[in-house]
Amino acid sequence: MDLQHLRIMRLSRNLLGFYDGRILGFRFSPQPNWVDDGALSLGVCSYVLVDGDEALVYDTQISVEHGATIRRELDRLGVRHIVVVLSHWHLDHIAGNEAFADCEIVANRLTRDTLVRELEAIEAGTSGEGPPSISPLVLPTTLLESETELSVGKLRVLALPFNIHTADGLVLHLPEEAILLAGDTLEDTVTYISEPESLETHLVELERLRRLGASHIYPNHGDPLILESSGYGEGLIRATQNYTQDLLRVPSEPALAELDLASFVADSLAADQITYYEPYEQVHQSNLELGRC
Repeated sequence: MDLQHLRIMRLSRNLLGFYDGRILGFRFSPQPNWVDDGALSLGVCSYVLVDGDEALVYDTQISVEHGATIRRELDRLGVRHIVVVLSHWHLDHIAGNEAFADCEIVANRLTRDTLVRELEAIEAGTSGEGPPSISPLVLPTTLLESETELSVGKLRVLALPFNIHTADGLVLHLPEEAILLAGDTLEDTVTYISEPESLETHLVELERLRRLGASHIYPNHGDPLILESSGYGEGLIRATQNYTQDLLRVPSEPALAELDLASFVADSLAADQITYYEPYEQVHQSNLELGRC
């Protein structure tokens, strides 16, 4: 896997980001594939919390090579104890697991259930997300079903299940630092709808997410300049709520489906809650086609 565009970002005293993608014109492969179409085209970031010789890795990136790069950087920093937490089961979040095969890997129980169900197809490259394959797929070792407190050195981290984007979502909240590692529950420009039958539930869960009160929000797919400038604010959640509500309006107001993405989210753009990134036009069209919501 080509790592020429992978960048390591120091986001706060204890938070690192490992970011790849959002390079217009660059593709991993000319053929349709999940690395380009769901990750690199939108930009993808894995996060690491570090305190002393302990680290928590939030998602293992899009390849074993990416995961190994994360691990080498942690070795350079003197980290001796690593725990991995998976945000959900999608391949661009778990592809580097093999680089952490000797570590504790924490996930929502639903994440492991889905990975076990899809194991053969993922390792063959024939899963719903398509090629390339991930083989061997290293599975989670510790399963959560409810809010669980973790620690990284002196940092207190809450692992919180959320049904947004997928039913198996797991976000990380650092209450004392007002930091939220959001996985794919939020994206900039818009959320990627993968379970349209659950949109009403997603709305309820987004409000629960907002009530955490985080002021430094780090989604896995976002603008690297914003991530490096202390992350997103609550506006990203409000923009996602507004977008989801408007998708639910489409069946009764079909004219909405004729708008391009910039027009569809014009109010959120004007409020500086999100930024416009052209590859999300395709995501928006996919969202509309999935549901006619």
